Amino acid sequence: MGVQGLTTYVESNRNFLQDVRFRDSRLVIDGCSLYFRLYFNYGFDQQHGGDYDAFACFLNEFLSALETCNIKPYVVLDGGMDPSDKKFATLRQRLQSRIKEADSICHGRNGSVLPILVRKVFLQVLNQRGIPLVQCPAEADWEIACLARQWNCPVLTNDSDFYIFDLPAGYLPLHFFQWTNLNGKASQRYIPSRCYTTNNLCRCFGGMNRELLPLCAVLTGNDYGAPKETETLLALADVSALGRGGGRGRGKAPVSRVEGILIWLSSFPNVTEALKEVSRLMDGAAGAGRRGQGGGLSSKLLAAMQEYNIKAQSPLAPWFSEGTLAPRGKTSGLAQLPECLSLAAARGQLSPLALDAFVMQRVLLIPQVENSKLASSHCSSRPIRQAVYGILLQKAENTASPASEYDRLDLNLSKKQVEPVILWNHIHLGGLSQVNTLRLGVLFEVLGVTQSALAPVPLHLQLAVAVTGFWLREATPAPSQPLLQALVIGMIYGELTSNNQPGRGFLSALDRQRVRSGERRRVDVGAAHCLSQWQSCLWSALCLNQLLLVPLPEPNISCNEKKKKSFLLRLFSGTLVHGLFRYLKGGWPVESLLPGGSLSGQLCFCLLDAVKDCSLKANPSSFGSGKKNRGRGRRGRGGRGGRGWSRGGGRGSEEINNRFALLMSEEEEEEAD
Repeated sequence: MGVQGLTTYVESNRNFLQDVRFRDSRLVIDGCSLYFRLYFNYGFDQQHGGDYDAFACFLNEFLSALETCNIKPYVVLDGGMDPSDKKFATLRQRLQSRIKEADSICHGRNGSVLPILVRKVFLQVLNQRGIPLVQCPAEADWEIACLARQWNCPVLTNDSDFYIFDLPAGYLPLHFFQWTNLNGKASQRYIPSRCYTTNNLCRCFGGMNRELLPLCAVLTGNDYGAPKETETLLALADVSALGRGGGRGRGKAPVSRVEGILIWLSSFPNVTEALKEVSRLMDGAAGAGRRGQGGGLSSKLLAAMQEYNIKAQSPLAPWFSEGTLAPRGKTSGLAQLPECLSLAAARGQLSPLALDAFVMQRVLLIPQVENSKLASSHCSSRPIRQAVYGILLQKAENTASPASEYDRLDLNLSKKQVEPVILWNHIHLGGLSQVNTLRLGVLFEVLGVTQSALAPVPLHLQLAVAVTGFWLREATPAPSQPLLQALVIGMIYGELTSNNQPGRGFLSALDRQRVRSGERRRVDVGAAHCLSQWQSCLWSALCLNQLLLVPLPEPNISCNEKKKKSFLLRLFSGTLVHGLFRYLKGGWPVESLLPGGSLSGQLCFCLLDAVKDCSLKANPSSFGSGKKNRGRGRRGRGGRGGRGWSRGGGRGSEEINNRFALLMSEEEEEEAD
């Protein structure tokens, strides 16, 4: 949520915040606020699809800073949309704005668009570090506030609603949380910060009743909107002129609408008296023949205030202490989910897209930096999402409700009805506990690959390779050979940097090709559009894989227990892949980056072979697009033969996996030396 103008007002008045040395405490973290803040405020790439490796390293630094100060984080994330639909208009407006910002970035202008897989990387890092987390069914503000109140610890977020919630231990705005500037002796390190409490605010308004603050939020306007009669009420109360009469402003007009409302509310001892005044003003304005309008507005305001009415006992506390979910009422949209999926959702292992599709039968697709003159990048991945909808929305053996997708059409937000696809074996929610081979078969069918095509690929890369083969068939315009090569080399780079020190061997040569910060405004729009399609395919496939209870392992964070060192399997770095594409498009062969005789070069060509097989050996079913033998006969789109696409014939599964194991062990030995 968010209260209009409240952050600016509070942060401009030092009396509302006090300096603290934060350490030795629990900390409830608004996960969505955190990853947005870390990504946008520290200059990570947006133009080229995101630098997930750099973001993961930075997030690890943040978590290490908390650990150094003996701060125990508990991360709470938003899930799907609010099922009440009160906020849907606001969500649509934000999505429209992001479409325009993505286009602005694409043309070298300013804008802010979060790369599509940032949330996934965020969750992977938290899981690898063992950070307790929970994903709420919908927006998490209320649950965060209840948990912080029960535990008597502060909240870390960037959400102005937390200036309204009455939290005994206060709210730490991310803007003032100086985690990169630790202070204190070695055994007593702390994070300099500023803490807000409702007591501080109310003290500055003559000790006003804290219970009036939710009324201030509703009158000011939050993400749920305000009753349409509110503007009339504020005009009748003459809020804008309150300071001129010798009130808190000492003869001066209030500096903001927020301050005027606070001054007005501070004249009432409690909510009841304030609402009586609302009724009196509105009834007086309506005239004798229209009495009762004021009472109607009072009722609306009182109902809207309940969003800030937090409980002493948090529904999340049992999850963090025992790993159990609070029971959901029969009216909850997620009540009908099987237990295995309910637990997956709470762990953040079921995406908001799946939650929205199940509860609301609609999804909001995340805008990306792409060519706005072409179809949305999400069009290429629609067959994958159709399978997701088919599983989630199936009513009878061969029927399922359609889903609505909100996506870009040119530069406008557009709604499209998407028909779910029922899979060949009619897998449904109740059958998700079937043996893994059946769920794996569903995933292979949707991606149009065969098990034999993936057999040579290391297990943790099979999903990425299968998605890349799918992308070659579905992307429009067709991905070029240099772009595919750049994408695969980027995967190899990610595998090896996890076990190699920067600046050594061929990794240093690859790093030199990276798009530098001074060049970021110059975007190859064609490459950006194609790679956005690949990211959309991976994003949708990760959602399907999670819904199927992960029949294929996700390309994620792993931990080398022997060396007690964690590392990220860095699947994609936008600035690197764009830079490699620029180099290869200039006519340089792959061998100039990865010598063909090296183990890294062999792995690269083996992966290229596997991608080609996945793009050509599609399942002959007509799933998704109504085409038969998808992938066959389309060699010209994805696999243009020739030098650099592959090297030699197929290789056995045992051979490539042995080579991969040898490659990784050699890098570890070099690092140890």
